Order: sequence, then structure tokens, then C-alpha cells
Amino acid sequence: MLGRTGSGLCRFELQWRCHSFSPPPDSRLRYPECSGRRYRAGPGAGPMTPAQANEYSHTPPRGPASHGVLGFHSNMLPSNHPGEDRRSSATCLPDRGALFGVFDGHAGASCAHAVSQRLFYYITVATMPLRTLAELERAVDEERPIPPLLEWHKHLRDHGRPDRGTSLLSLRRFWMQRLQDGHEEDRMTSALVNAFIRLDNDLSEEARVHLSSSPHRLASSPSSPLRVALSGCTACVVHVSGGVLHVANLGDSRAVLGVQEVDGRWAALSLTNDHNAQNPDELQRILGEHPPSERRTVVRHDRLLGQLLPFRAFGDVRFKWSADTLSRVYETHPEVLTALGEAVRTPPPHYLSPPYLSAQPEITRHQITSADKFLVLATDGLWELMHRQTVVQLVGEQLTGLQQQRPVVRGMAMTLGALQRLLLERRGRVLSVLEDQNAATHLLRHALGDDGYGAVAPNRLARMLSLPAELARRYRDDITITVIHLNDL
Repeated sequence: MLGRTGSGLCRFELQWRCHSFSPPPDSRLRYPECSGRRYRAGPGAGPMTPAQANEYSHTPPRGPASHGVLGFHSNMLPSNHPGEDRRSSATCLPDRGALFGVFDGHAGASCAHAVSQRLFYYITVATMPLRTLAELERAVDEERPIPPLLEWHKHLRDHGRPDRGTSLLSLRRFWMQRLQDGHEEDRMTSALVNAFIRLDNDLSEEARVHLSSSPHRLASSPSSPLRVALSGCTACVVHVSGGVLHVANLGDSRAVLGVQEVDGRWAALSLTNDHNAQNPDELQRILGEHPPSERRTVVRHDRLLGQLLPFRAFGDVRFKWSADTLSRVYETHPEVLTALGEAVRTPPPHYLSPPYLSAQPEITRHQITSADKFLVLATDGLWELMHRQTVVQLVGEQLTGLQQQRPVVRGMAMTLGALQRLLLERRGRVLSVLEDQNAATHLLRHALGDDGYGAVAPNRLARMLSLPAELARRYRDDITITVIHLNDL
């Protein structure tokens, strides 16, 4: 049993007894039937709205085992049909550390879906002591049940289709490699980097095998290794253990810390950098990895080879494989490329010195202090609509239940009309705080329905949420948010 779902919602087991780690043909993750979750709505909130439909909350037991996490709120709102974002949250059982991640897919959701299911296992294996890995390997050799590695905290809609034997074989090869190397990982930073790079390499190798051995109808399946590797996703993952945050970022999702100053004001501290053309350091890194003759073609119109916005991502082997391998894909599997969208149907131009895309994450370490109250982890769909300071301010006010302080009205310096607007604004903010018990939902409603005065305009919010699928993408991206409430241990 590699994983289980916690919070009393539902559980899954890997019915997996094998010899030499070769699962039987029907080996799979099984999700037994389970009861649904009841959602809480604030006073007067009425029926569940589209902004609440995917919200999820979890509160772990208090104490040292929580590692500084008081609980978390999460929500996601698609604009693509189907949505391409994914999210994950789990407790790493070997060390009881907490893991959170948001994954922004492109060219379909296949890569984001696979990474959201598999990356936490790789991180767990990368951080486990060698003696524990050796015990895991003995259990496989002796055909004994394998102890769980993760306790998942999932919304019922997050489950999706489980992975099959190929991913399990790849994971075992990863821990066997660690055992053969005999190197005890003593730094979370290098463990996270190794987990990201190893998973991306495995996705690539699984696709190569699939390319040469599977019929076309299987290669075009959304869950096929070839389709997973040809699509792509960014990833922003947080590991919390012993009161220390480690953030591993790949792409343009962000992690922003909400810090409460001594005077009660809120400050936003960014723990990630965007990996795109707007980041001068990242732009210089990309240019420096390729010959000077490609300086005008590596990045065109702020996109990698004129096509891809993020400069780091899982999958997207169209920017990693050799030109010969890509030519073979385009010649033999055009149906897969057609299924992934128009932008993928032709090879990238000026493809001269691959790889162009990296899966190496940028790691940030932060010691949690008493002033650090929460961490907002979100895909770029949120940050395109809201500044980080506004995000932190909204969550901080919702957390404390207090409205933002406003300038004191002195004498008759403010007109009656302005005073009325100020009072309506304050009333709206108070009602909004009371209505949203989930901080991620609170951010979603404000991002979509902001009235310009810090409150939510119901009509504007309703219009944004009721946009048909063919129009929604013109106004916003998929949005996925996880708000992690912190304390100092």
C-alpha cells in the first residue's frame, strides 16, 4: 500500500503483491466507493456556487507532528474545457512532513495529471533514509505488503484515473538507484531537485518505450506515456517539516508568504521567481545555454522558440528530445499531436541545439517565524488578476475577521457621496469575510468579482462564473489556489 486518503473522506490501497516488482496485468490503484463531503457555507451564502464547487479544507491535529501547518484551504476554477490545472496535498508518512503542490498544464491536462499523482512519491523516496528504502525493497522481494508512503488529502473530484504498473516500475528504479549509490541525502534542497529531474526523465523514457511498442490508438489516449510527455506542466511544490518551508518551483506559478508586521499590517513575501521572459536572470540563463548564432531565435515574442511561455516545465519533450526523435514522432504519430492542439502540430522552428527546456526547479528555504501566518500557492491564473499584496491583504483580513484600516474622515473633507461609498465598501468587506470560510474561495470571488472598492460585486461575479466554455478562456486562465495556514514551532 503506497498511499491512502486521509481526513476520513475515502481511502485507497494498492493491491500490489508482485515478484521482482512486475505487477500483474490488472494491477492498479483502487478507489473504493466512499461517501461525499459536506461543504460549509457562510451565513446567507445560499446554495453552493461555481466558486465553491471544488473547495476543500483540512485541519491536521495540533502539535509537533503538524510541523508548523495549522491547516489549509484549497479551490480550483477551470476556464479551459476540460480544465488543465491540477493540485495535490498529502502528508509524507516517513517524516510526517506536509506536501502541497499546484500544477498548471498546457497542451492538455495529461502531464499535469500524471505529475500531480506521481511527484510526491518521488519526493518521498528522495528524502527517505537508505535503511528505510532497503526495508521497502525487501518487502517487494519477499512479496509482502508495502507500507504506505503518503496520506493524501483530496477532494473527491481530484482522484481521476490512477497510474498503472509503468509508473511503479519507474519509482522502484529510482529507490534502487539511491540504494546502489549509497548516498544518504542530508539536504532537502538537493532531494527536491533530484525528485523533479528524475520524474521528468522517467516521463521521457516511458514515452520513448511507448513510441516504439504501442499501437496508435493507445498512443493517442489521454493517459498514454507519449501524450503525457508531449504535453507539459509547470509545478510549484511546498514541503513543510520542522517549522521549515522548502519551495520547489518550475515555471510561473507562485508561492507568496503572508507576513503580519508588528503594527498589524500585512506584507507579501515572494518565495518564487517566474521562469519566463519577464525574468532577466532566467532570460540570460536560456540565452547562455545555446550558441550565439541562436540568440535571435531561442526566445522570440517572449516565448521559447516562439512557442512556449514558461522556460522550465515537466514534459514538453518537443523542446527536449533530439531532432531525429521528434521527426519520428511527427511522421508516425500525427494523431497524438492533433489531439494535443494546434500549437503542437508542427515541430518548433529553429530547433538546432536541444534541449531548450529544463525541469530543474528553483528551491527556496524559509524558516517559519511568528510573523509568518500563511502561504498562498497558486497557478498564474490568479496572479494575472491580482497583485500579491492584494492577495495577502484579502487572506489576512479574512483570517483576522477585520476590515482594512481606512483614512480617518476629518471634518467635512469627504463629501457625503464619498462617505456613503466608504461605508458601503466596509459593509461589503465585512459581509464577504463572513460569507467565505474557505480562504481560497475568498480569493477566487474577489479575483473575479472585485468592484474596485475592495468588495465583491455580485452581478460581476455571476457574469464571470456563467461565461460559456468557449468564452471563459478569453477572460481568465484556469485558477488553482491553496492557502496554507502556518504557526511557528
